[in-house]
Amino acid sequence: MSFFNSRRSPIVARHGAVATSQPLAAQSGLKIMMDGGNAVDAAVAAAATLNVVEPTSTGIGGDMFALIWDIIEKKVVALNGSGRSGSGANVKELKDLGYSDFIPKEGEGCHFSVSVPGTVHGWETALTGYGRMSLNEVLKSAIHYALNGFGVSKIVSNGWENGEEKLTYRPSGLELLPNGKAPRHGDYVKLPELGRSLEIIADGGSEAFYSGDIGKKIVDFIGAEGGWLTQEDLDSHHSDWDNPISTKYKDIDIWECPPNGQGIAALIALNIVEGFDIASMGYQSVEAYHHLIESMRCGFMDALQYVADPRVSEVPIGPLLSKDYASQRRSEIKSDSANPSISYGNPMGGSDTVYVTAVDGDGMACSLINSLYAGFGSGLVVPTTGIALQNRGALFSLDPDHPNYLQPRKRPYQTIIPAMATRDDEMWLSFGVMGGFQQPQGHLQVVSNMVDFNLDSQQALDSLRFKIDVEDTQNVMVEDGLDPNIIRDLERRGHNIMLQTGIERVGMGGGQIISRDPESGVLTAGSEPRKDGAAVGW
Repeated sequence: MSFFNSRRSPIVARHGAVATSQPLAAQSGLKIMMDGGNAVDAAVAAAATLNVVEPTSTGIGGDMFALIWDIIEKKVVALNGSGRSGSGANVKELKDLGYSDFIPKEGEGCHFSVSVPGTVHGWETALTGYGRMSLNEVLKSAIHYALNGFGVSKIVSNGWENGEEKLTYRPSGLELLPNGKAPRHGDYVKLPELGRSLEIIADGGSEAFYSGDIGKKIVDFIGAEGGWLTQEDLDSHHSDWDNPISTKYKDIDIWECPPNGQGIAALIALNIVEGFDIASMGYQSVEAYHHLIESMRCGFMDALQYVADPRVSEVPIGPLLSKDYASQRRSEIKSDSANPSISYGNPMGGSDTVYVTAVDGDGMACSLINSLYAGFGSGLVVPTTGIALQNRGALFSLDPDHPNYLQPRKRPYQTIIPAMATRDDEMWLSFGVMGGFQQPQGHLQVVSNMVDFNLDSQQALDSLRFKIDVEDTQNVMVEDGLDPNIIRDLERRGHNIMLQTGIERVGMGGGQIISRDPESGVLTAGSEPRKDGAAVGW
């Protein structure tokens, strides 16, 4: 078997487990559980700590989504904690400035990519609906590390260094550059401005963020830059409880948040893959790689065409997830060669992110994902707050015929997607694989690893992965360690293979998985070997 040599074993626990991309954050979540909190409290605490110890990837200037296993009603619920575009959003203004095909993600013009930050209200909504603790209680660890300092881990330091130039574009970016530069591995740093902002939120809740002094600073800063956010946009922001979407893969139900997230891409791909006998093809075989890649290409083509804010544009979720539609798409896949003409189908017939999973001793699970989109988001840091603002609005389309077309107060296409799996109406997996457009690809591969090949939580993450380039889906990245004969065979089938080595492998996604045995209550947790993270339990 081909594995990333993580030398990690899955963590086994009974009273609770937390897995995320940075050890201090995982410990913060576990401490909350040990102090009487549940999975939702732990997940929010870990996410908040990641805002401090991994600020390249997440923060209160970004968005969040969550799936929660309701142990009383035995069902999955979905929370959309993403923000909307500003009320002043205007495609004509962009085009008059020369941005005819895209919204800038950083540098000049990046203020147009800033949408309302949804994270804080999302955290509060999750806690109010399913938690046992208050924001004040779960933010204590994050505040402590911001004000008193923390040691910078290796992968985080690499990301920080990559974002250094972006942060220096505006003077306020220095608030996230201790001593004027990106900290190196092992440096001990403090983020006092961010710590004070977290204290304000801990004391006053989401209202203090959106309608208080912080909100005013966000609006004034973006307004001075020429952006579109208004105070009314922040005051009127709200999260939404949604019905999750799902499909059955063999005897397992896989759950995702509905659009505007891209989780539907993973479900479409799983529906297609279900018609192939991946298990008999063999683990990490060329046949398995080829059919998974081609199925994922179909899923991406559909998601990029149809995913938008369903409260503004029509998204054909039911037709996209029908088994008949999957059969139609499956017929486009050739067993011996890549299909260069795969595009989106007609279902009507006729980036950088953090992920946290937490499961408590009662069986409640929270699969939570938080992101600024790109590293440090737009790079715009609100003066005196330490808050980097996301650039999620860059994912809007400027094509008026596209459902994801930029309009005022509309949620953009979202790459961040938490996931869950249930078996026989019991929670089995709480999982996610962060990393922009790698996320649904990671979900597909993790599910196949665990269902088709019976791997455990850690083995499923250690397994070598592929990554399709969404800008040119013929380009497929694979990891160093894959049998050269398989690489050559994939190339013969028409895939343009690019080998990822060393630090490049971080881009293959960052996953965390906790599985639960419903009879014994035993939790088995794994953590991404390509990052600094940890799975912890008690």
